[in-house]
Amino acid sequence: MVAARTAPALPPGHPTLLYEALPQRKVRCTACARYCTIPEGSHGFCFVRANHAGKLELLTYGIVAAVQVDPVEKKPLSHYRPGTRVFGIGTHGCNWRCQYCQNFEISQDHGIEGRKLSPQEAVEWALRRECQGITFTYNEPTIFIEYAVDVIDEAHRHGLFANFVTNGYMTPEATDLLRGKLDAVSVDFKGSGEPGFMRKYIQAKGPEPILSSLEALAKNGTHVEVTNLIVPKVGDDPAALRKLAAWVRDHLGREVPFHLLRWHPDYKMMDLPETPIPTLEKLHAIAKEEGLDYVYLGNVWGHPLEHTYCPKCGSIAVDRYGFYIRSWNLDEQNRCKECLHPIPIVGHLPGEYEPTYVTPLM
Repeated sequence: MVAARTAPALPPGHPTLLYEALPQRKVRCTACARYCTIPEGSHGFCFVRANHAGKLELLTYGIVAAVQVDPVEKKPLSHYRPGTRVFGIGTHGCNWRCQYCQNFEISQDHGIEGRKLSPQEAVEWALRRECQGITFTYNEPTIFIEYAVDVIDEAHRHGLFANFVTNGYMTPEATDLLRGKLDAVSVDFKGSGEPGFMRKYIQAKGPEPILSSLEALAKNGTHVEVTNLIVPKVGDDPAALRKLAAWVRDHLGREVPFHLLRWHPDYKMMDLPETPIPTLEKLHAIAKEEGLDYVYLGNVWGHPLEHTYCPKCGSIAVDRYGFYIRSWNLDEQNRCKECLHPIPIVGHLPGEYEPTYVTPLM
């Protein structure tokens, strides 16, 4: 796609890694699957990757719009470093136009605003708040990947893990850059990735780049979990859900966690109700029919399908309530205490576990 020229002149940014120089001082951004061709003085679809004098720059490098301490389970990551606290970072801009975005104030904002936060300062903040990891979330991290990678490198030097909460609309260039750096990822489908839904409500062509990125990230050794936002009436097609669940089973494995998230009205889509719980339960049953071992309902606190169940004996391996863990029924090797079946969770619940409550910092 070709980006439109903007006025007035854009502010200077930080040099990027993912782009190609083109004739007439144009550039082709290679961070996300849109592959924007950007004339000099313009920005890409995301608002924040801009062409200055024939070079692509990131306008939001080190400028954060949202900072928050979260439990890792909120991302959601149910099978990675359970019970840990993560330092969440988001900026302005996005490469999607979700009509229901709950973070639209920053994701759909053209402004370059926020608090300056260098990679070193981000890690210092995380350590000061006793976080074990850093998560890039609230808006699409692929669009600020150069900043994220620098933060990740600094985080790893201090023993912190790093994860993305991403729409997965990446490129091979982006997944290559993340190889050996990104520890975990939650890839968020919307409406099961059905192409018509994506075109109408996201302004994205289809799920193919997401599927390719998922395979690449898993091959890179990144811990992968898949989420799927179920939008009632327009994004709750059982056939699309079945197709996605089968793809996850065949390409990523039956043990990959699969989260079905309840939707709520927001932004430009206030005319639909919250996703009915019976709809989520029906789709959960379909995902289980397709052979996925760990299927969760999200944003439905207190529902029995929040728990981690042993796929062998059916007992509750991890009792969950929203983002919090109420009981841990695994042995030291993360095996079910009832039947000794191994549960594929990375890490163990800390012995001194106390729930982490969502704590906005700006």
